[in-house]
Amino acid sequence: MTRTIVASATKEIVIGFDQPFCVIGERINPTGRKKLAAEMIEGNFDTVIKDALAQVAAGATMLDINAGVTAVNPNETEPPLLVKTLEIVQGLVDIPLSIDSSVTAAIEAGLKVARGRPLVNSVTGEDEKLEAILPLVKKYNVPVVAISNDETGISEDPDVRFAVARKIVERAADYGIPACDIVVDPLVMPIGAMGTAGRQVFHLLRRLREELKVNTTCGLSNISFGLPHRHGINSAFIPMVIASGMTSAIMNPCRPQEMEMVRAGNVLAGNDPNCQEWIMNYRDYKPGGAEGATAGPEAPAAGASRRRGGREARLRQG
Repeated sequence: MTRTIVASATKEIVIGFDQPFCVIGERINPTGRKKLAAEMIEGNFDTVIKDALAQVAAGATMLDINAGVTAVNPNETEPPLLVKTLEIVQGLVDIPLSIDSSVTAAIEAGLKVARGRPLVNSVTGEDEKLEAILPLVKKYNVPVVAISNDETGISEDPDVRFAVARKIVERAADYGIPACDIVVDPLVMPIGAMGTAGRQVFHLLRRLREELKVNTTCGLSNISFGLPHRHGINSAFIPMVIASGMTSAIMNPCRPQEMEMVRAGNVLAGNDPNCQEWIMNYRDYKPGGAEGATAGPEAPAAGASRRRGGREARLRQG
């Protein structure tokens, strides 16, 4: 069984097919968040602190840390800012971290100060990236996210994306990096732009699990990009990818509806022994909050009990 080990200074987490789904909190990322980017440039980490604590409280297994605040001189500006952000977050929470950057110098700077065994996010199938990132992965003995695109870009053909993933796993093996330390991102396409995006990723996940035997992740909300009521799509997507073999996702744990689906997926996949986590989180649940407290979760509508009883009687007679 494939087991990817990540760790903070004192806490170890296993990502695996027989493990609870790993929720990698996405909030500490200034991409698309102008206010957060401006704060980080100014040395203000109030939002970083708030987001770190909130994500852990909501149930995140890991936190993704990104400090890409500007496209201007990222090789100079990003490494020290990423280091500062990592140090602040490590001082606040004790769960494993993901070092998220497209700048090689920033990744190495982060690896030098990260405690435990962080996840590197990420490497692609481009030869230049493989030659830059894989030696760092080997040197620091850490796992890495492998994104299934290369010099040709992101293919709409899932077989091409699978071939890129295989290339990364094989190239990593040349450096002495085992497949258990490669967490493949098969790239989730927006379902609003590509109607087959869901079926594609389910197919890819099964192949990655059965043929390459690797753990997997994705940017979960990509599936709903451009659609209204995105959280509904995201929530439905979660148990479906868990059933297909996905073992982690970069997502927002502060959305209760989506975390509920993660926990339900764990129960139904058999990765929540005796439903302990589910019971701990929902044993006092009342639908509709205070308004629904009087009915309780088990109270059926007046006619529902009669209809159900009649149906059960007919089944017994048959």
